Amino acid sequence: MSRASKLTLAATGLGTAGIVYFVHWAQENDRAAMHRGVERDMEKQRIRQERQAEFEMQKRLEQEYLKLQTVHSTTDGTDTAGQSTSTGS
Repeated sequence: MSRASKLTLAATGLGTAGIVYFVHWAQENDRAAMHRGVERDMEKQRIRQERQAEFEMQKRLEQEYLKLQTVHSTTDGTDTAGQSTSTGS
């Protein structure tokens, strides 16, 4: 076998090994990135569930407080002295 053919064979073998290694490395990185995405989604769901539970608790507390306290609406157009706030003549 000539020297040129040996060098060509060696270069082809090294190139092939490099390509195989690169493809394997890229697949592992892609797999890890997808896994990180799943972990982020799970964390978002956990936070959303915690916020929803807190919201429900606040809603129940509000209902309890409304049962215990008298709440007057301030949107009827009167101030605290009972006078109308409209400026009609």
